[in-house]
Amino acid sequence: MATLPASASGAVRAPTATTPSARRPPWNVRPFFENKARAFWTLQAVGWGGYLLLRGVTAISNGFRLEVIIPIIVEAIVGYCITLILSACYGYYRRLPRIAEVPLAIVTLLAATLLYAALIAFSFSFIRNNVPGITLTGVAAALFLTFVMLASWSALYYAINFYLVVEDQLAEMRALELQASSAQLAMLRYQLNPHFLFNTLNSISTLVLLRQTERANAMLSRLSSFLRYTLANEPTAHVTVAQEVETLKLYLEIEKMRFEQRLRPSFDIDPRAERALLPSLLLQPLIENAIKYAVSPQEDGADIAVRVRFAGDRVQIGVSDTGPGLNEARISPSLSTGVGLTNIRERLAQAYGPDHRFETRSTPAGGFSVEIEIPFQLNDLNKEAA
Repeated sequence: MATLPASASGAVRAPTATTPSARRPPWNVRPFFENKARAFWTLQAVGWGGYLLLRGVTAISNGFRLEVIIPIIVEAIVGYCITLILSACYGYYRRLPRIAEVPLAIVTLLAATLLYAALIAFSFSFIRNNVPGITLTGVAAALFLTFVMLASWSALYYAINFYLVVEDQLAEMRALELQASSAQLAMLRYQLNPHFLFNTLNSISTLVLLRQTERANAMLSRLSSFLRYTLANEPTAHVTVAQEVETLKLYLEIEKMRFEQRLRPSFDIDPRAERALLPSLLLQPLIENAIKYAVSPQEDGADIAVRVRFAGDRVQIGVSDTGPGLNEARISPSLSTGVGLTNIRERLAQAYGPDHRFETRSTPAGGFSVEIEIPFQLNDLNKEAA
């Protein structure tokens, strides 16, 4: 009947953030109102049909008489038509300033109530009076029922329209939050390439100065392949673990040109986790930090191990090295550049909110490790294949 119109050792967790989906109510009737015209006529038909059924059952319980049923049918039809007029008037009033909308809506409701009561009194006069007509007594008797019906209809009309306005505003806010989140993810991702390029181009420049042109050309060629691979992905894109590992191997081929046998990487990837998604180039800063703090300062270099495990609905990722470890003095300058571990923390917080784990460990005997745990997510094609 209604109408619509961290430190070197320890766990680091992202602060709890309420995502748009978390703020969404457990019920969602929005799809019903996507087509407002269809929702309007559906609610009108269901509401007044239910009213006619209720009134008809009440009348029939006192004995089925045609002279009683017909006025009730007329009453429902008239109410249906009057609410159509009300919906048109209210729709126009809603475009006016609030100071004019409220008085006009009240006056229109009162006028519609009086008209409805008069029509009901006239229809029932065919039963009660020998001469049909409108009497003041009959109108007064019908006023309470008509006012309750039309006032309830009007309240429901404005309640539904208010709900839809709020839903539209929430949808706009969610879209703005998503745009802001995507922009921040893009900014964090774009921090990586300049940082990596500076180190690599500096190494190429050193090789040129040492007249090691073949090695310089090889490094430049691999750098080109690496950049072509990374630029093929959107900065906010998620890639599979298998793709991320291939990117790391491409990056390590470049670094092997600098450190040769001093850099000894190894990969232990669970085949079940290869299809899991994670932010692109998430692990590259970890390898870069391991090279900077484990391989570079040691004459015999270091081992760097990358391990990925599938655990239920979680993916566990570990990157460790056999270097001297990171102390507070070493970590602070690294984090102050805005890349490395800080970059990873922020990207994980943006991508997963509080639903992730990030831990760093450094032992006195040497060595540094980073443990990441994220939800096991697949793209749509992988879900279908699974």
